[in-house]
Amino acid sequence: MTIKAENILKITDSDLRHYKLHLACYNGHEQPLNVYLQGWDKWVGWNEWRGNKNDFNRQFIFSLIQFYYEPNKWLFGGIFKVVKRLEDWADTEVGYELELVDLHKELIGRLVIDFYRYQGMRGRAFLLESYYKDFVVSEILKKPFDGINFPGYENINIDFPELETVFKYQKNDWKGALENVKGVYVIADKSNGKKYVGSAYGDFGIWSRWAVYVGTGHGFNDELTKIISENGIDYARQNFRFSLLEYRSMRIDDNVIINRESYWKEVLLTRGQFGYNKN
Repeated sequence: MTIKAENILKITDSDLRHYKLHLACYNGHEQPLNVYLQGWDKWVGWNEWRGNKNDFNRQFIFSLIQFYYEPNKWLFGGIFKVVKRLEDWADTEVGYELELVDLHKELIGRLVIDFYRYQGMRGRAFLLESYYKDFVVSEILKKPFDGINFPGYENINIDFPELETVFKYQKNDWKGALENVKGVYVIADKSNGKKYVGSAYGDFGIWSRWAVYVGTGHGFNDELTKIISENGIDYARQNFRFSLLEYRSMRIDDNVIINRESYWKEVLLTRGQFGYNKN
């Protein structure tokens, strides 16, 4: 049975004219869903940003976060009151002082809305009354969204910010799967197509090895260390993607993993100009 979001949210027609709808989408650098998962202050900061247009020129902002794992899905990000419009926005890009209101606070990060954003809907801010009745409840999560579930070893294809979220929330499904396997992995740089092939063996599984990347951005690999030293960890957040090429039991001999790592370096040409491996 289809449940309209208006049946849960119960914002009256007369009140709708006080709201702007904020459809938070990828801005060319970051996914707002990843920003939300990095921390509440960062998510509020995303809403406070202003460009040349005064997008939020009404009293309230109804924020939805593009749930980019699934098409046409949006995660409820809260309702904010515009307390003040800042005059120095051109210098700071912070255009608004916002205050989270109590209305539907309990649904933040839990309510998933089904809504088709058609191609002509450009920009990020819209009149809420124009689209409110089109919102359909997809699901209400038991707890606030804390990142994707473990997809299976063969389906790991995860950007650095998502990996940070996995470790921030110590997601048990990921941890249980990755801390008990050795393996070979690849890190792809989306800015130039270069790749780095690495491995985890000895007494430490993939989980422990990837934890080092989350903490440093580079995992102490020579070429990656140079990049992060010059550009900061945000370079990893914007460009690095992790995937598992092979995984084996912790009982397997380390030499098997080392040989497979060398094999994948040859296959993917990661030594030299096409990659970040030095040996």
